[in-house]
Amino acid sequence: MKSLVAGLVLSASCAALAVVAYAAELPTWAYPVNPPAPAGARAPDDDGKLHEVPDTMVKLTRTQIGGRPTVPDWHPGDHPPMPDIVAKGRGTEVRACGFCHTPSGVGRPENAALTGLTPEYIKEQVKAFRDGQRQGSEPRRTPQNLMIAVAKGATDAEVEEAAAYFAKLPPQSFVKVVEAAMVPKISVAGGMVVKAEEGGMEPVGNRLIEVPDDFERAENRDPRTTYTAYVAPGTLSKGQQLVTTGGNGTTIACGICHGPDLKGVGNIPMLAGRSPSYLIRQLYDIQNGTRSGAQTALMKQVVAKMTTEDMIAVAAYAASQP
Repeated sequence: MKSLVAGLVLSASCAALAVVAYAAELPTWAYPVNPPAPAGARAPDDDGKLHEVPDTMVKLTRTQIGGRPTVPDWHPGDHPPMPDIVAKGRGTEVRACGFCHTPSGVGRPENAALTGLTPEYIKEQVKAFRDGQRQGSEPRRTPQNLMIAVAKGATDAEVEEAAAYFAKLPPQSFVKVVEAAMVPKISVAGGMVVKAEEGGMEPVGNRLIEVPDDFERAENRDPRTTYTAYVAPGTLSKGQQLVTTGGNGTTIACGICHGPDLKGVGNIPMLAGRSPSYLIRQLYDIQNGTRSGAQTALMKQVVAKMTTEDMIAVAAYAASQP
């Protein structure tokens, strides 16, 4: 095992000198950017109406859903008490971690689930955002820019506290992967891909389309919102081959580092059940150099030859695993 890892490090160093960008075109459907707001538009005033989501007695106003004074907590029984940095943030300087990543740590397709990760890995990634090693491949994407700002503004003590909190939460997955030739037409809202308001269907093409099943529930920031990720027929079987065997040199079997069940090993993160949109962004960012850092050296060799189709297959298969 040690010799294999050493070989991967050596190969990664060589690959870093001359990586062919096989997935050259940005998969915009994995990097959604909110459309510009109409001139003069502003958020509607809170009318005091109480909003509800399934499976809870909690009711929240629009202001509370927006994270004031604390993050919306629809299911307080799903997690232990939140530290202030997770529940409230720090004034206007540092946004509350739990707003984007949710109190139960499951996140949403536009960001990352933090469950199933070690405190050390979470702290490592915050430092990478702070140091400019996780810039992302779409500079206009709001969630990425918010995370960079939080990482730069948070103190080491706050990062330590948040990492310890999220690392204790049990992994959960709310995404279902479905193979289909036709998928819902899409638009962008809230930093993520959603079903187009006008409805309709279109060919899936060489894409992975991950959308909330209930847009209103997602807009209310319910961590139990379910998502469907649509991929072309045959994608999961291709993904299984790539993940388990490396696909005859296309990549390297994921289980070597991430474990045979893709649930992670030590500070190497779990892949099973994660948002496939998130996974694709990481593969693409590493291949194109917009995510770097110590641990990504190994991944450079893994992604060097992958096409967008390969990335879709790997992400879809990993997301489909329990």
